[in-house]
Amino acid sequence: MITVTEQGASKIREFLDQQQANSAVDGLRVGVKGGGCSGFQYVLAFDEKRDGDEVVEQQGITLLINGESLDFVRGSVIDFVDGLQGAGFKVENPNVVAACGCGSSFRVAEEEEQVSAV
Repeated sequence: MITVTEQGASKIREFLDQQQANSAVDGLRVGVKGGGCSGFQYVLAFDEKRDGDEVVEQQGITLLINGESLDFVRGSVIDFVDGLQGAGFKVENPNVVAACGCGSSFRVAEEEEQVSAV
């Protein structure tokens, strides 16, 4: 379904520890929303479990995926990178067929077929 690297899981646990001091948090919500120059953007946020969420337990963390986002992120790998261009979570998604230059938005095959049909 979705995989989290060791470094990604470590950073998620670190952030969750900080968040739980402030509010009730069940895990990291992984989703997509429309937007960006390529069509979709990732949404990563600490959140409570909601009805209809797919729950993935891995390396001591919980990922929450809503039903609408599931097909878009299936097979993805979430990592945390710290490099010259900054630090943050990176999603390697096998469903992506095109992405913008900065990597903040993407297009999937299903959307590509719809664009081609027009």
